[in-house]
Amino acid sequence: MFFDDIPYDNDHHALSLSELNGIVREVIELSLNDEYWVEAELASVREAKGHCYMELIEKQEFSNTPVAQARACCWRNTWLRLAPRFVRETGEELHAGMKVLLKVRASFHEAFGFSWVVNDIDATFTVGDMVKRRKEILRILEEEGVLDLNKTLPIPMFAKRIAVVSSASAAGYGDFCNQLADNEYGFAFTTRLFPAIMQGEQVEKSVISALNAINKEVDNFDVVVIIRGGGSTSDLSGFDTLELAENVANFPLPIITGIGHDRDQSVLDIIACVSQKTPTAVAAFLIDNLCDTLSRIDDASQRIGRAVRSRMDVENIRLAHIETYLASAFSIKKLQAESRLTDYSTRIANAIDRQLMLQNHKLDSIEQRLPLLVTHSIERQTLRLDNLQQRTAAVDPINILRRGYSITLHNGQAVKDPTLLHPNDDLSILTANGVIDAKVVARKQ
Repeated sequence: MFFDDIPYDNDHHALSLSELNGIVREVIELSLNDEYWVEAELASVREAKGHCYMELIEKQEFSNTPVAQARACCWRNTWLRLAPRFVRETGEELHAGMKVLLKVRASFHEAFGFSWVVNDIDATFTVGDMVKRRKEILRILEEEGVLDLNKTLPIPMFAKRIAVVSSASAAGYGDFCNQLADNEYGFAFTTRLFPAIMQGEQVEKSVISALNAINKEVDNFDVVVIIRGGGSTSDLSGFDTLELAENVANFPLPIITGIGHDRDQSVLDIIACVSQKTPTAVAAFLIDNLCDTLSRIDDASQRIGRAVRSRMDVENIRLAHIETYLASAFSIKKLQAESRLTDYSTRIANAIDRQLMLQNHKLDSIEQRLPLLVTHSIERQTLRLDNLQQRTAAVDPINILRRGYSITLHNGQAVKDPTLLHPNDDLSILTANGVIDAKVVARKQ
């Protein structure tokens, strides 16, 4: 039936919506009865009752403005065959934002409208787009000079304080913590979880938020671990974004990833300091790092022990040599000292003998000269005494009194100033032949 054949009555005859939709369906089935390969971006993907429902979108180049949109579905029988193959070949599940090449045929249902039925998916197209996107991100990071920046940070020898970015309820996170806690060496690790969404469109924003929280207390941690804590092990798209890559590349602590993908590497794996496949592999790496440190310490201890023992052997030999040398040197020095002491003793004895002879000679000379010296000294002293006696006699008061002089005494003192006398003062007048008592009657001025 074609539109030209549709009867129409100007009065009341009209088509029902189902009739009109039926006509549309017939037209589509007749005019679009082939299969077509179409390139599109997935705006959304969901599974329901074994079927897969997609929203396809095409955007302007260098813009997010849609220029075309359509619904697509992959029925259960086809989806059960295509989904595992796609994951096996790409390493990822279909998700929003992914570029796909689909083989579709047109389908129109009177009740549900138009959609494209997916009969095949070209996984190589998606792989190529993913690779292209990753290469572009890596190129930008290289131009910025940060591609290998995080790799230049050394893993600390005693990396025990671990900041973990993961899902709080994930089994992988629990396995990671359990393996660290139950390590055979008894190493004590401390872990702190910074929860993040690890699958889907919120991965980028969530992980960046966790990294920002760690950066605020960066001195409290040695390394950062980003591990997939559950969910699909094939969905890596959230870790292939430029903003997240820039945050990881510029992070001040070494970052270790364990995102859980055996077949391919995400951008995050490539730029991280260390990349491991699984959370348990990350735990094993941290344990091995401490084990290596312990081994290096043990090796250094053994080398130090050997060096000390070798040095002690050398020093013991040197001490024995010194002991032998000292004994010989002491004997020589002792003989030399004894010889010097004997020489000094002889020289001192000779010096004493010479001094004794000299002093004896002096004593003999003095002994010979002493009588003469004594005689001369006595004569000189005798002459001197005679002179003194004559001079003493010349000044003797008695001799003066004998010449007619007298001495007036008052209170036993010679009167030299008559003005000091008073009437009735008793006086004694000393003469050569006796003493005359007198009294002051009057005093002339």
